[in-house]
Amino acid sequence: MPEKVILVLVDGMRPDGMLGCGHPFAAELVSRSSHALDAQTVMPSVTLPCHMSLFHAVDPARHGITTNLYMPQVRSIDGLFDQLNRYGKKCAFFYTWEELRDLSRPDHLHTAVCFNQHKSRDTDIKITDAAISYIKAEMPDFIFIYLGETDEVGGHDCGWMSEQYMKSVAKAMSCIERIYREMPEGYTLITTADHGGHDRSHGSDLPEDMTIPVCFCGPRFAPDTALAGVSIKDIAPTVAALLDVPAVQEWEGHSLV
Repeated sequence: MPEKVILVLVDGMRPDGMLGCGHPFAAELVSRSSHALDAQTVMPSVTLPCHMSLFHAVDPARHGITTNLYMPQVRSIDGLFDQLNRYGKKCAFFYTWEELRDLSRPDHLHTAVCFNQHKSRDTDIKITDAAISYIKAEMPDFIFIYLGETDEVGGHDCGWMSEQYMKSVAKAMSCIERIYREMPEGYTLITTADHGGHDRSHGSDLPEDMTIPVCFCGPRFAPDTALAGVSIKDIAPTVAALLDVPAVQEWEGHSLV
């Protein structure tokens, strides 16, 4: 029987930042999940290329996005939103960085909400509030929730693993805890990041930039279980499998269920 999925991504969240931020829910989430705290993102470890690889399950060399400027694909690959829409799934996208809007093609989403983090404050909390209300009212099959303050306010402004960075991660974990506590029965929660970071930057092949956490919390995942060899490209095939939808033929990632 297909399940419903909530995917939450914290931009720039390193695994050691998640576990070291001081928020108690971080350890609880890991203990309740099948998890990979050494999962790998793609090169370049930059936000838009990483998101394109997450949703299209191929490397940037294949989808063609290597900077934070979106360009139409030369050899188009259907992404996760496209495939779920093809099979009649209700999908939603709640985000705080407007450059991500091209992750979905027109008319493939039931709802899309953006609170621009460059134009407003406390957007992680605002987008979480809006997403929780929407989930309870509409019960979407799949919703992607993007929390951007950790990268913007914590990492680039103050430096990865700085005091402000850790506070930003803890704030994001509070948002994730609310989503977890309030999500209706029948949902699987996936928590991840697009990339890590070092100093006040990212984009390299350093382990600090390339290593991300991935936690799968739901009925088809054993709690407190470590997963090996996980890639950001595995998330889209896993979501599709949970929703009983076939993977796109060109996807290079593998389902973890």
